[in-house]
Amino acid sequence: MKIVLATGIFLPDIGGPATYVQWLARSLNEAGHKVIVITYGQGKSEEDDSVIRVSRFGGFILRWLRYASAIRKHANDADIVYAFSSISCGVPLCISRVKKPKRILRLGGDFFWERATDRGSKKGLREWYSSHPISVPIMQRILRRFDHIVFSTRFQQKMYEDFYTRLPKSSVIENALPTEALQSHQRHDPFRLLFMGRLVAFKNLSVLLKAIVKLPGVRLTLIGSGPTEKKLRAEAERLMVSKRVNFLPPVIGDQRHSILNDYDMLILPSLTDISPNMALEARSHGLPVLLSQETGLSPALTQGMTLALLRSPIDIIRSVADAMSHYDDISTEASKPLPTRGWNEICSEHLSLFSELF
Repeated sequence: MKIVLATGIFLPDIGGPATYVQWLARSLNEAGHKVIVITYGQGKSEEDDSVIRVSRFGGFILRWLRYASAIRKHANDADIVYAFSSISCGVPLCISRVKKPKRILRLGGDFFWERATDRGSKKGLREWYSSHPISVPIMQRILRRFDHIVFSTRFQQKMYEDFYTRLPKSSVIENALPTEALQSHQRHDPFRLLFMGRLVAFKNLSVLLKAIVKLPGVRLTLIGSGPTEKKLRAEAERLMVSKRVNFLPPVIGDQRHSILNDYDMLILPSLTDISPNMALEARSHGLPVLLSQETGLSPALTQGMTLALLRSPIDIIRSVADAMSHYDDISTEASKPLPTRGWNEICSEHLSLFSELF
């Protein structure tokens, strides 16, 4: 089969979709299929044999038109076009008017909810949907243009079934759980707390900084970049915790592995974290994880993690203090073996789905 993977970000950009598409493309290639990745790039549009980068230059309409043109050129004879974003890739796919390929959308996030948090909303995903946002009819029209929707969690699939009508058929393909050398962690003094990911509003990081004020025995490192970085740096200065909060740029590859070994706990205090790849990566290294209890990860994937309410500073203070007090037990649980979900299994599940569509 010829399979086109349409993504908003791809390596060297950092993020869950970039990593997922890289590994899926590699696995599909090894299984004997022709794979082309279409993505956005920072500079001019460029092409090679397998990766098509569409320039981000200009407003969103120009970007969508360029992306749609790339889809028409490279996916017109494809069997599958697999989009990893409902808006940045899904809309260009819809306006490209390609006829032959089956259209599949993978959802591991929610575009309009994330934009609402960028504008100041403090609601989790279900609470936001319960407020009847005006974006639902728009998203519903987009979703109905696909032949199939793949959700990364049953949590999001159930929520969409509750709030949307007449959706295409859907299935759940959970994220990979990589197999690494599990390492038992010993607590440092001061306690080393880590966040790694995109610096965006729904990650609830301004609340985390407020909590650090009341946690003098904790040093926090934020690794990543994003639209809230400048505001977070200013907030750390205003709260007078900048000496205990370190900002570092995104890292990839082996650097990530060594970093995970140097910390006591990963914290992800998001308002909702539908499918946090970073939590799975940390857990696969034996690093204890403190994760928002409103997560889409199944119980099988959250084994050895600590799930808690992390909405307010006091929530975070209590949860971190409790983790510090019981660190030996938490570290032991985090270093226990996990069920393996490798990329060969993920590839097999996708190929089974693709064959069902024909």
